[in-house]
Amino acid sequence: MHLDVDAVLLGELAFAPFDRLMMSGMDMGPKSLWIMGVILLVSLLLLLLFYKELKVSTFDVGLSAAMGISPIAMHYGLMSVSSVTVVGAFDAVGAILVVALMITPAATAYLITSNLKKMLLISVGIGIFSAIGGYWLAHLLDASISGSMTTVLAIVFLMVYLFAPSKGLIAVLYRQRQQRTEVSLITFLLHLNNHSEENERHINHLQEHINWQKVRSRTVLNLAERNNMITINNDVVSLTRKGKDFTDLALEYIITNKDEKIEHMKDDFFLFRG
Repeated sequence: MHLDVDAVLLGELAFAPFDRLMMSGMDMGPKSLWIMGVILLVSLLLLLLFYKELKVSTFDVGLSAAMGISPIAMHYGLMSVSSVTVVGAFDAVGAILVVALMITPAATAYLITSNLKKMLLISVGIGIFSAIGGYWLAHLLDASISGSMTTVLAIVFLMVYLFAPSKGLIAVLYRQRQQRTEVSLITFLLHLNNHSEENERHINHLQEHINWQKVRSRTVLNLAERNNMITINNDVVSLTRKGKDFTDLALEYIITNKDEKIEHMKDDFFLFRG
């Protein structure tokens, strides 16, 4: 039996209007439109009715059971609706676009926000944008519609993955670099706190003894000076009152090994982050 790649893997939306729904000899329109329209309405209705139950059972199984909501029932209910949606969509768009539209918009929205309601709305918006953008891309390139939609989804995800404000790759790398600089700053301040000798507090000591490169040394010094934690006289570094207070708190944190995060302490003292 002949299996066409577009029909099996990609689907061909251009042919969907030719598969008509006939009732009592009357043409009701494309069959896939009616099938997916009914599935959409049922899914929205179930989401509105069971939103709180789904949210609790998904993110806190113990609390869900304590509230009398069966996590198993909600799980299999969600899987049943997902299965019906997949089967209904597969005939019209094929396997690749079904999987892409189920995973990529949600994954993209998760990189943008942690609020579940906003995540649902953003994922729907991304799906709609990718569907419309993919259609016109396919029209422009004379290519597969489903394949073009999947390509647009991939491009949108890649852009968000790189440039998302909090979870994007660039933001994460910048935050890691900032944290490394701040850890180096704490190390340097602790060193100043433990030594009163001028040779131990000389700027050149950063390269000679702590074994930091010149760029890193200058970055740490600038950060400390901008935050008024040190003063520099004749290339000799001294702690200010603010620097001494911060160092004492950091030392207490290290000694007691408390579970609290040190970030709130940085926020109290740092006007400029690394």
